[in-house]
This record gives sequence, C-alpha cells and structure tokens, in this order.
Amino acid sequence: MHEKIIILDFGSQTTQLIGRRVRDLNTYCEIVPYNKFPFGDKTVKAVILSGSPFSVNDDDAFKPDLSKIRGQYPVLGICYGAQYLAYSSGGKVEKGDSREYGRAHLNYVDKDELLFDGIVQGSQVWMSHGDTITKMPESFKIIASTADVPIAAYKINGEQTWAVQFHPEVFHSTDGTRLLSNFLNICGMKRDWSPASFIETTVAELKKQLGNDKVILALSGGVDSSVTAVLLNKAIGKNLTCVFVDHGLLRKNEFKNVLDDYEHLGLNVIGVDASKKFYDALAGVSDPEQKRKIIGKGFIDVFDEEAHKLKDIKWLGQGTIYPDIIESLSITGTVIKSHHNVGGLPEKMNLKLVEPLRLLFKDEVRRVGLELGMKEHLIKRHPFPGPGLGIRILGDITPEKVRILQDADEIYIRMLREWGLYDQVWQAGVILLPIKSVGVMGDERTYENTVALRAVTSTDAMTADWAHLPYEFLAKVSNEIINKVRGVNRVVYDISSKPPATIEWE
Repeated sequence: MHEKIIILDFGSQTTQLIGRRVRDLNTYCEIVPYNKFPFGDKTVKAVILSGSPFSVNDDDAFKPDLSKIRGQYPVLGICYGAQYLAYSSGGKVEKGDSREYGRAHLNYVDKDELLFDGIVQGSQVWMSHGDTITKMPESFKIIASTADVPIAAYKINGEQTWAVQFHPEVFHSTDGTRLLSNFLNICGMKRDWSPASFIETTVAELKKQLGNDKVILALSGGVDSSVTAVLLNKAIGKNLTCVFVDHGLLRKNEFKNVLDDYEHLGLNVIGVDASKKFYDALAGVSDPEQKRKIIGKGFIDVFDEEAHKLKDIKWLGQGTIYPDIIESLSITGTVIKSHHNVGGLPEKMNLKLVEPLRLLFKDEVRRVGLELGMKEHLIKRHPFPGPGLGIRILGDITPEKVRILQDADEIYIRMLREWGLYDQVWQAGVILLPIKSVGVMGDERTYENTVALRAVTSTDAMTADWAHLPYEFLAKVSNEIINKVRGVNRVVYDISSKPPATIEWE
C-alpha cells in the first residue's frame, strides 16, 4: 500500500485542488470529511486541513477534536484550517475590516523556516477569507506576513504543525506548489506515486479481489470506462466481458469506430444496436428529465438482457472516478448528488461492484491510459454525456433530428481537430434547437433548423468558461454546416459560462 496524506475537508471549493496538487507532486492523498479521520491506518503520514465556507465563529461551523492528530502527524492548516487551529488553541479570530480576497504579496518570510524554503519576500499569494487571526496563542510563531495580514503563516512550537491563511493550492499563489512540496519534504514522503506504480498496485489488487470470478462492464466509449476495461483486462483477461450499447444517440459512426478501437485493445466486447428500442420509447417525449430517465432505464434493460445471456457473472465493473465519490457525499455524510455512474445496475442485477479508478482524478485517468499504451485519440476524447445526443436535441427526439445533429456535430468536431483546437477545449458539441427560421439558399427561401455550437474550457467540469474560438474558424464551421447538412440554415455560438449556465443545455 502507498503511504498517504489525508486531507480533512471542511467544505472548501478548492479542497479537490489541494488533492490534485499533492498528487502532481507524486504523492498519494485521500480527501475525507473533516470528522472521518482514518485512525488506525498506518499508511497515513501527514494531514492537511482545508478551507471552509464557514467562519470559525459560526455556530454551525465544523469543529472537530484535533487532539489525536496534532503532535501525532505533521499538520498543515490552510485558510479555515489555519484559523481553526488558532481558535481551538485559545487564539482570536475576528471578522476583517474588509474581506481579504485576491492577490497579496509576502512582505516578511522567516528564512530559517523549512516550509518557506526557496520562497522569498515579495512572493505572490492568493487570499480568500472574511476572517483573520488577530491574536495567537503563546506557542505560535509568525513565519510569514503580508501588508494587510500580519499573521499570513505560523508554526506551532513543540509540534510539527504549520498553517497559512492564504491558498497555496490555487494557480495565483506563485510559489504555492513549492510550499506544498516543502511540506511533503518535511513529512519525509517518498514521492513514489505515479501512473506506472498505480497500474502495478491496482492490477495486483484486482487479481487478489476477483480471483477467477467473471466481470461484466458497460462501455461508453469514453475515457473512464475504456481505461477501466484495459486495467481489468490486464488483471483478469478473458474473465472480463464488455458490453457497448448503441442507443441511437451516439455521434456519427461512433458505434463502429469505438468497436474498432476496442478490438485493437484486445478486449472481449459485445456490441448491441438498440437504437430502434430507444427511439420508440422516446417518441413524443420533450421533458429533459423524462428523456434522461427513459434513456437510463432503457440502457439498464438492454445491459441486463445481455448479462443474462452470460454465465456466472459476479461483478459489475464501473469507471467511477474520485470526483464522483467526493461529490456523492457531503462532508456531513448525506448524499447530495446521486452517483452518476451507478444508475441502479448493481441492485437490479445483484452484482458486486469493482471500481479500479475510484481514487483517481480525470487527468490522472488520462495519464494511466497513456501508460497502458492506449491510443491518444481514445485518451484525449472530450467528455460525452451518457444520454448522448438525447440531451442535445431540445424537445422530442426523432431519427431525422438525430441525423441532422450527427451530421452537424461530425463537421464541428472534425474541424476542431483540423484546426488544432480540439485539445485546447475541454468539451464541445452541437445542440439542435427547437427553432426554425427563414433563410435564403440560392434563389429559394428556406424555413429550417437552427443549431448552436458549444465549446468550453475547464480543468474538472466544476466550472467552465466558453472557449474563445477564432472568428475565422467559427465562420468556416458555420458555412460548412449550412452548406452540407440538409435541414440547417442558421448556426449560433453559445457564449455562456458555468456557472450560471451548465455545459449541456438539458
């Protein structure tokens, strides 16, 4: 087992970012709710306390007992974590004269302090807090300050506990990664977490967990399920059966292309064309949530049918990744979002779950895929929604609407690749709007469909900005779609960010 850092989550939006920064430094870490510390786990080497949306002075703020953690492990408190360490030791935390938010610069750094090794006066940090520490307990020593925040960082004498009131995990703290790296050095971490070590450990664990049992896996053609399949195949070979269902709402030629890709990977894949079944079930349905439910249920029914043709299946493989796990539980332990990969399959089929990627972030999944020798175009594929084009056709779904959208989408994605823009975008697609407008083609007036192009940049899909694609590119795509896709005479571009909009339209 890998040694690890535990990040106690007090509810900050940047907690996952702390985890990703630590992983980027080749160190394994896990994020757990603030009150769920894994006492007794001998692989835990150090603890990081995250930020929080609360003030330590709020009645409903998260206030765990840290007495069994402090002094037992090296600890780094970040923002709320720093304030709570001071507050719970008898210090004073008060509302600042103004909310301290944005860039600041260190005007004092203790040069002898290992946490700030290689970080000099003037280094930019990112502040984001309404409270500030105004009085420290006697055993606390200031090790960094800014013009507005005298206690920007401190160390507790007599124990390996440090704290910073700024956010080293965010991009705007220029030496933030250095500070986290210094903390890992202080803890004596081996820095041996890598895609190669993950594959070696995971394959060994899967062999032990699954033995001679048979596993069935639903493939979507996406990165997560594909990497899961290759990992399981490496561990159990012929005992893995993959099912790829075409619900008729995939991209143009995707069913054939993906099956060809999987054949190259040596996977045992059953391809099922169930498009007619889905089109019949969706006929006349316009409500987005109802469409999702019909597609979800239809998928489970088809998958279940295929599974029953096989003998002795005991496990269901799934491409669940770490953000799914974190988002499925709030820090109080209540479910805040249904697990988007599960979809009711394990309960219906009475199977045990195996989720080899459940502790990886999306960018780590891609690195593991490349390490496994998978083709780049499979690994660098944009995310694609489970209900597919069903939620990119606003209103009811018909085979003709699917044909229009597939043709337009194929042109858009192909041209993004041709112009070298595909890898700069997190996700892109075309939406068919329930709007017809007048146009002129040749000497004739037309009354045809409008499509919207969507492209966003993001690192994790939690937030996303619309992609600032070149005007020349958009002009060419628009021209190509209107000229070549029968049934479209108008193209628009979506310039909404998330939040307040979502990436998909439904």
